[in-house]
Amino acid sequence: MGSGVELCRRFYDDVVRPVVGVPHSAALVGRGSEVLGYDDAMSADHNGEARVVLFVPYGVTVAPEVPDRFEGRPTAVEIHTIRAYLQSQLGFDPETEPTVRDWLTFPEHNLLMMTAGAVFHDDLGLQDVRDQLAYYPDDVWRYLMIAAWWRVHPEMNLAGRAGYVGDELGSSLIGSQLVQDLMRLCFLVERQYAPYSKWFGTAFSRLTCGPAIGPLLQTVLRAGSWEQREEALAAAYRAVGELHNRLAITAPVELGVEQLWDRPFKVVWGDFPGALSAAIEDPNVRRIADRWPVGGVEQLRDVLHRAGDRRQLLELLE
Repeated sequence: MGSGVELCRRFYDDVVRPVVGVPHSAALVGRGSEVLGYDDAMSADHNGEARVVLFVPYGVTVAPEVPDRFEGRPTAVEIHTIRAYLQSQLGFDPETEPTVRDWLTFPEHNLLMMTAGAVFHDDLGLQDVRDQLAYYPDDVWRYLMIAAWWRVHPEMNLAGRAGYVGDELGSSLIGSQLVQDLMRLCFLVERQYAPYSKWFGTAFSRLTCGPAIGPLLQTVLRAGSWEQREEALAAAYRAVGELHNRLAITAPVELGVEQLWDRPFKVVWGDFPGALSAAIEDPNVRRIADRWPVGGVEQLRDVLHRAGDRRQLLELLE
């Protein structure tokens, strides 16, 4: 965990807590590299302050007086109610249970920012809310993996198809997108929320599978020809497929090589979507899977990521 968390903890313990005077919760959540534990010396030039997000009961007004600097850093204290903060970040009322439609429209990086960081003090049940949002329910998780596998399979042969007509740049671009999609599958397999692009690779490298899968993906990115790229993609796909089988959440999926028609392109494929779909029991997830069998809404949620935008996504799932 980055040094910023401990700086903010000391700021709370030494400066903020003694002057609050009311029941409250205090945490480091939300924006900032230090919330994710990725802050370094460069982070000090922006959002590198000693800060605390302070939560108080509805109707309670506090204005703790704190110094402008702490241990050489600027200071900041944000004050919210838990309910108002969750509504501003996720468009969600924490006094209710998240529905399937909620889970599928929460921006993933916002879920991470709410559940990462640290809680310093908790009179009001902030950690209970964080625990509630810690990760997707099982059948929502399965559906998101279905959608992630479907982003990979239809594209696998296209890296070769583009390269075959001499478009190595286009082939490389397709390969790089497939690398990102396979990385997203790894986050899902390990039940970890993925951060936004700035920290996506860093977070991936810290997954349990990162040291093994990372070099395979680097080989895809370094490939100089579509033939090399196709071979490297097959190895990476097979490795991620084996991660899925080790989860044992479906019957084992057999991995085979498919040659598309009479074309000179070979792809590794396993019916992970079919196996995952067969395991879904929640009727609410099943209805959405029947309507959106290859996903789609999970890509829109990170584009329409503002809390107010979520209403448009919810309408798609009606």
